[in-house]
Amino acid sequence: MMKSKLSRIAAATIAASAMVLTAGPSAHAQVAQDRVPTFAEFKAATFQDVGGQYVVNGDEVIADTQALRDYYDRMVAKPKSSQENGLVVNTVGGVDDKWSASQARNLTYCVSTAFGSDYNAVVSAMSQGAGIWESASSGVNFIYVPSADSNCTVSNNSVLFSVEPTNTNQYIARAFFPSTSDSQRNVLVNSTSLQNSGSWTPGNILGHELGHALGFRHEHTRPEAGTCFEDNNWRPLTPYDSASIMHYPQCNGSSADLSFTATDGDGVRAIYGG
Repeated sequence: MMKSKLSRIAAATIAASAMVLTAGPSAHAQVAQDRVPTFAEFKAATFQDVGGQYVVNGDEVIADTQALRDYYDRMVAKPKSSQENGLVVNTVGGVDDKWSASQARNLTYCVSTAFGSDYNAVVSAMSQGAGIWESASSGVNFIYVPSADSNCTVSNNSVLFSVEPTNTNQYIARAFFPSTSDSQRNVLVNSTSLQNSGSWTPGNILGHELGHALGFRHEHTRPEAGTCFEDNNWRPLTPYDSASIMHYPQCNGSSADLSFTATDGDGVRAIYGG
């Protein structure tokens, strides 16, 4: 196994838990350069969220310990050769992780009233985040169902996914992929952090999370980013975009505010049409 890959897996282990708030270079990039952590070490360093899920890559969920082991094994496997193209879509077994055309136009969600005094702010941020993707592709439509808000959990079958509060400081928000099971299909939000993240606006933060919900990976997993490597389960869609809404600024990103770019628009249209 190449030394550069050893560095990447060590960095990924230590960086697994948090979507940090600083826009400066991530300290996680300056970690051990010569040893691959064991799976036990990787598991111990990975934040375990509600329902037994693990959070990797800052804001992405892994369903259980076996799935985490599979993820670990893929990370230490032979690295993907450098790609020339990327907004990148998640893949599962080599197949694009995306919604069907009919489901992508009916992405229903609720926002839990358990947000209390922050409820209206989260409703507004979700609307803004959804609008970012909807304005770029007529094949994407998020539908807010306020009648489900008083019982907004993953158990509510009247919506595709729920938006619920969390008090953890491990991340600002975290989401899911289309392949995520129904019982774990939610967006968890620390509403205090959401509204106090400097140049990262609430709408752009939840726009980033809804990018994951549409199947898009972090742009900085590409080799061009040079840091914050995650894994090889992705397929390139557009030219690499360091300013992408899916690129953490602290991972050599060139945007300070997670704004949506023209290249992001090309990427979503490549999957869901114009």
